[in-house]
Amino acid sequence: MSADVTRRAWIAGVTGGVAMAATDVQAEQPAAAPSGFNFCLNTSTVRMDDGGWGKSRSILDLIDIATKAGYPAIEPWVSELDAYAKGGGSLKELGKRIADAGLKVPDAIGFAEWIVEDPERRKKGLEQAKRDMDMVRQVGAVRIAAPPVGATGGTSRRDDPKFTQPVIDLLSAADRYRALLELGKSMGVTPVVEVWGFSKTLRRLGEVLLVATECGSPEGCVLPDVYHLYKGGSDFAGLHLLGPAAIGIFHVNDYPKIDRETIADKDRVYPGDGVAPLKEVFATLRAMNYRGYVSLELFNREYWKRDPLEVAKTGLAKMKAVAGG
Repeated sequence: MSADVTRRAWIAGVTGGVAMAATDVQAEQPAAAPSGFNFCLNTSTVRMDDGGWGKSRSILDLIDIATKAGYPAIEPWVSELDAYAKGGGSLKELGKRIADAGLKVPDAIGFAEWIVEDPERRKKGLEQAKRDMDMVRQVGAVRIAAPPVGATGGTSRRDDPKFTQPVIDLLSAADRYRALLELGKSMGVTPVVEVWGFSKTLRRLGEVLLVATECGSPEGCVLPDVYHLYKGGSDFAGLHLLGPAAIGIFHVNDYPKIDRETIADKDRVYPGDGVAPLKEVFATLRAMNYRGYVSLELFNREYWKRDPLEVAKTGLAKMKAVAGG
């Protein structure tokens, strides 16, 4: 990444976060729980262990788990919705089933390649994003995560023999995010640009803030994640620069004392069981009057071996404890 882009990222992170905080772009916020926050279950938390990334449960089972565990909302993965539709299920009826269970769907997790350098891959990525947004909207969601899929490796040195893909210029990424937002506006779904700590392009909070700020759309917003902020090297003090309009949804988790370079998704633990400054994080969210959803997202293989309902219940109780409610 060039020094010029780095400077612009820092400036945008400071000024852009304040600007977004003053702009009322969030969807209508739900009534908050006594702690001041609305809790959500990301479905990766209760996958089945398969020795790797885990096997997703059926969306019907996931709805049942979230409801019985006491969550007011669920954050599914698009792949789970797709599996249900391919199995002959109606997504509109699924949306009604979710609503009848008393659950909201504030967001869903998608993996479209909207940010990549290759124009053809980006075109296909937008086509996938359109399909994903259609599924998401049918079940009642108004947002979809937009992580930097396809932009995780690379180096800024073109002469590096290990070079595989470029570190994407952040202003170019902002233009591509605007295109994604325009597509989302036509679909009634807002894509939320996500921090990925292992990405060479959007690993830091300031980088995603620049993209969301410079995209030229009032719908621009970010998805911070406790684990990814640590993994990518961001200081949690940077969250003070955000306002409620800047955050589409917030992912909550914790991590043990492991070096940033070696820590991995599988190392995530229940909130309060690690060393992340979660009480300070929630205090910051409370101070900015954030009333959106905080979603528990874990990939812990040991948890996947346990009863999913107990995992979901434990996660909610521990999330409430660190949130102060």
